[in-house]
Amino acid sequence: MSIELFHQILIGFSAVGLIVFIALFFVKAGYGMFRTAQWGFSIPNKIGWLLMEAPVFFVMLILWLQSDRSVLSVPFLFFLLFELHYFQRSFVFPFLMKGKSRMPVAIMLMGVVFNLLNGYIQGEWLFFLAPEELYSSAYLCRINCWIGIIVFFLGMGINWHSDYVIRHLRQPGDTRHYLPEKGLYHWVTSGNYFGELLEWTGFALATASPAAWVFVWWTFANLAPRAYAIRQKYREEFGVEAVGKRKCLIPYIF
Repeated sequence: MSIELFHQILIGFSAVGLIVFIALFFVKAGYGMFRTAQWGFSIPNKIGWLLMEAPVFFVMLILWLQSDRSVLSVPFLFFLLFELHYFQRSFVFPFLMKGKSRMPVAIMLMGVVFNLLNGYIQGEWLFFLAPEELYSSAYLCRINCWIGIIVFFLGMGINWHSDYVIRHLRQPGDTRHYLPEKGLYHWVTSGNYFGELLEWTGFALATASPAAWVFVWWTFANLAPRAYAIRQKYREEFGVEAVGKRKCLIPYIF
């Protein structure tokens, strides 16, 4: 693929992200607390998450194995960061879930399509299109690389801890909703989403990849409307005073 075509794909992908961002303020993605029968046939959440997230893990692995840069330390480092996230998301996170929630197949398939495309553009840049001199060993001395890595792991820690908080809100057999309070939930009603957004912002800072910044935009476009809807849902269920001044997604900002 030429670099010109790659940039055109990124522009198109970003434009679709804008459409998704606007649409999700009007149509709530039908999984989790917003799942309804209108979304059609569903499967157990564990299977849905596994099938949705695993493809990107293998796409990145295949691209790395096919690349002449697979032995270079810097692309390999970024490969490990990306794969660490998706290994946990594909093969650990689903099996930590409690309860009998279900995911519409339509949502799962949309997630698969996005993950395949996203994995492809991330790997295409890192292993094939980035200037050969960019990811030399000297890149590890750049401040953006290490700030990005620190932010990545900070976001990952917030995401994992926030998921832990959510998982332990209910006792076995309980199906009620609860307002999370611990960790980042002191400041936002979707602490897990903030952690994921921070994680991919760190990845983009570390890699200086245009594809990674498009991923940050898509993460925000997908999660911000949902975080807003979740906050509204909490306000309806628990009252405005209980939710308080907590923001939706980004502490003190949004």
